[in-house]
Amino acid sequence: MSKLAEFPCSLSTLPIPTETDPATVASDFSQHLNNLQEDHFVKDAVWRDIFALTGTLRTFYSASSISTAWRETTKRAKAGSYILDPASARIVPLPQGSSWIETRFAFETNATPQTTCTGIMNLVPGLDGKWRIWVLRSILEQLKSAGNVDSLEPVGDVNGTTNGYHEPTHYDCVIIGGGQAGLSTAGRMKALGISYVVLDKNQNIGDNWKTRYRSAKLHTSREYAHLPFERTFSSRYQEFLSKDDMAEGYQIWVAKFDINVWLDTMPISGTWDSTKETWTLQIRREGNEQSITCSYIVVAGGAGGQVPKMPSYPNREAFDGAVLHSAEYRDASQWKGKHGIVIGTANTAHDVAVDMVEAGLSSVTMIQRSKTYVLPVEYYMKISSLSYNATNPTTTADRSSQTQPLAILDLISQVALHTSARQEPERFDALERAGFILDRWGSIQHCLYARGGGHYIDVGGSEMVAKGLIKVKSDALPTRYLKDGLEFSDGTHLKADVIVFATGFEGNMRYLVKEIFGDELAELMGDYWGLDREGELKGAFKPCGHPAMWYHGGTIGQARYYSRFLALQIKARSLGMPLPLYGREF
Repeated sequence: MSKLAEFPCSLSTLPIPTETDPATVASDFSQHLNNLQEDHFVKDAVWRDIFALTGTLRTFYSASSISTAWRETTKRAKAGSYILDPASARIVPLPQGSSWIETRFAFETNATPQTTCTGIMNLVPGLDGKWRIWVLRSILEQLKSAGNVDSLEPVGDVNGTTNGYHEPTHYDCVIIGGGQAGLSTAGRMKALGISYVVLDKNQNIGDNWKTRYRSAKLHTSREYAHLPFERTFSSRYQEFLSKDDMAEGYQIWVAKFDINVWLDTMPISGTWDSTKETWTLQIRREGNEQSITCSYIVVAGGAGGQVPKMPSYPNREAFDGAVLHSAEYRDASQWKGKHGIVIGTANTAHDVAVDMVEAGLSSVTMIQRSKTYVLPVEYYMKISSLSYNATNPTTTADRSSQTQPLAILDLISQVALHTSARQEPERFDALERAGFILDRWGSIQHCLYARGGGHYIDVGGSEMVAKGLIKVKSDALPTRYLKDGLEFSDGTHLKADVIVFATGFEGNMRYLVKEIFGDELAELMGDYWGLDREGELKGAFKPCGHPAMWYHGGTIGQARYYSRFLALQIKARSLGMPLPLYGREF
């Protein structure tokens, strides 16, 4: 069961009358925006605010709590100038009968800081014939008179790899990590005139992709993969980008926008001076130690700084073969004709197992430790391409897709994906006959945000499992190494010449904070990832336990979109007018 199913919300089941004109319904509702009352919402309505009125990410449930919070926050922010866009109104249908009218609006806040915002309303009919809000979203767009966080003009030579920055010892912001989260944040900072530097441990831009196993590809579409401000990957790139495609695209983007990145640079330690409100970082850059200072830090070092998780089994010294984590794996060519075992059954495990089959290993077996949700890539593409496509601007797609309350997104995606799965049961029956333990009616949102993995976007590996080219052992767990393989809890053993642990990485960036800044600050910052009591992600993108430090990461889409809010938060603080928080300190 999805963790997101615990939150009190549901899909509307009442049909929208065939004669309904969505623009008329939206126009009629525009008069209420200035004074939303409890009766304007369905009883189990949901409102998600993305920094517009609460200064953070918050999700509210039920008509009564939403109406109270909306009234208090709009009054405090001096919200007004509501303009509804009837032309944006459209009927959104789902399989199995659920549907709603979606419409967009804009508004401003005139307290401190002054902002421009947008909103999205989903309206459904009631038994009494009245239309009410089912889902409401409010989104911070810009700080007035502070630049445009979504626009940056190219200035670099697209064939270059370096920039001409001078190197001060103090910056407004230091960004730790030069992957998609760190680079996206850097671009947004530059757009708002915030001085910054990115510290990246790698030797080259894009090495976080380049150094992965040779067959690594995205399991999501090219149109989802862009960095801010432009379509980073043109149609000349393949639909599912390779690791080398990703690295190349990042290198071109950094040069094009002249992003300030210090390569081969790692933070060693850091301290906060509360009197001066300044961080001091001791760093190692190209082998030399130096100090820099800054006012704000964004920790974008990847999940736990990409520390591999790897189970330990007794008797390792007895095993004659190779043992490695997927982080160390490159390809299987050296083991052609030999026996391979992969521990795990999620995305990377399948990629490695497929690679082993294609390299000509005599046997390949995945060891399944828990049930796995399998999502055929064509199901994903059918949904994703509605927003992320060659004609829809990425900013528009993000505003629509990345702002949905996670509990609502979970309901919608399950209906769509499970409908597709019901149309071809044999595809999944074949996996179960092969010994693969399916979470057949699982939730991709639960895997991504609550579990932190445990799924496979099927780009071909499942067919190899169904055909027996990749064997699956799911009835017992490894207990110890043998000279020629692994012994299992049921007394059986499997031969192996190579064992690859595709068992993931430490997903909590709190451990990276602890490593650099110590126990006290790590405790103060708290956890990164997983769901909080409102169905928001813990720690990510928003104020945590320290007023001058943020976590940033997530999927490529999240890294791109939520980087804008990190920059807006930091810009507001640097101007002496931080976004006021509603209802909680952090």
